[in-house]
Amino acid sequence: MRFAARLERLPVYPLAEIPQIKRRLLQQGVDVIDVGAGDADFAPPDVAVEALARAARDPAMSRYGFQLGYPAFREAAAAYMERRFGQRFDPFAELHPVIGSKEGIAHLAMAVLERGTMAVVPDPAYAVYVGGTVLADAGVHPYPLRADHDFLLELEDVPADVLARTRVVYLNYPNNPTAAVAPLDYLARTVECCRRHGILLIYDNPYCEITFDGYVAPSIFEVPGARDVAVEFHSLSKSFCMTGWRLGWAVGRREYIAAMARVKNYIDTGAFLAVQAAGAAVLAEAERLAPPYVTQFRERRDAILPALRAQGFSPAPPRATMYVWVPLPDGVTSLEFQRRALEGAGVVTLPSRAFGQQDDYFRIALTTSVPRLLEATERLGKVLAAV
Repeated sequence: MRFAARLERLPVYPLAEIPQIKRRLLQQGVDVIDVGAGDADFAPPDVAVEALARAARDPAMSRYGFQLGYPAFREAAAAYMERRFGQRFDPFAELHPVIGSKEGIAHLAMAVLERGTMAVVPDPAYAVYVGGTVLADAGVHPYPLRADHDFLLELEDVPADVLARTRVVYLNYPNNPTAAVAPLDYLARTVECCRRHGILLIYDNPYCEITFDGYVAPSIFEVPGARDVAVEFHSLSKSFCMTGWRLGWAVGRREYIAAMARVKNYIDTGAFLAVQAAGAAVLAEAERLAPPYVTQFRERRDAILPALRAQGFSPAPPRATMYVWVPLPDGVTSLEFQRRALEGAGVVTLPSRAFGQQDDYFRIALTTSVPRLLEATERLGKVLAAV
């Protein structure tokens, strides 16, 4: 059997092998602490569970949703965009439900990219940016994010010959995995560059509610001119601890939304309508539901930062997301450190190499209790001392 060349170009997915390794260690009696995946241990909102239970009892909710989906979810997402960011969108032409933003990003890439075109992808980055680009048969131009440049992707620094072929750039602030945030003046010059070069800006914004120390994350649409060139993705996964529910939405210019929907017509028939009903209930109360989760993430962040420093690490304090991005000393690679942490100390982390070509950081997710985070930190310190 011959497989498509695009399959060979797909990197190994960063989380693909961890569940099996973790299972093996648990069977061996190892006490495993998992701070790898961004999958918090908090319960989803009660209103989500209650709305899902009610909707699941309605036989109509078990029918195909197709691409229209549950109209009330579209309306709730549009209302949230207006309340939160002051941006009004037509819920039936400029907004579309997706089965998690991950799936939507890949489908939009398929609608826009093709062989001979390029996508500028931050390095490190969420794996779907590369994956969606490769599955669309387009080329990937990695852009290294550097701490001394605040982990910002500067389109003007991309070589002119690459920029001429670029049809998509992916941005994600607050950023996974670096936890960096982007100032509005940076976003404004990026939007202007996209307008000049005819580039679609795919803005992945699932962490906009998980912010600390007074920082408030914007929508890309708060930048003048962004509606001409951007599609923004939102998700209930992170801010409302609904990762397994697989629900989000894309919002932007109607032509872009229609193109993504056209692809989706041939690939999926929409998220379960009862889940969309639950999503509508959550978004109607987003301002009440998100802050308690953020408070707990902040408590975990504030506990782990001094503990990491006491063990010889030097992370910068994140102003957003559920992650701590930890630099490694010279000569210590992220893949080797991850292997030693997992096999030798029973701690699941994600190496920077899992997010691209850089190999000198690792990511901790604030997804377990403070005592377990502190125990993980102590174990990681012993691993560092031994390398």
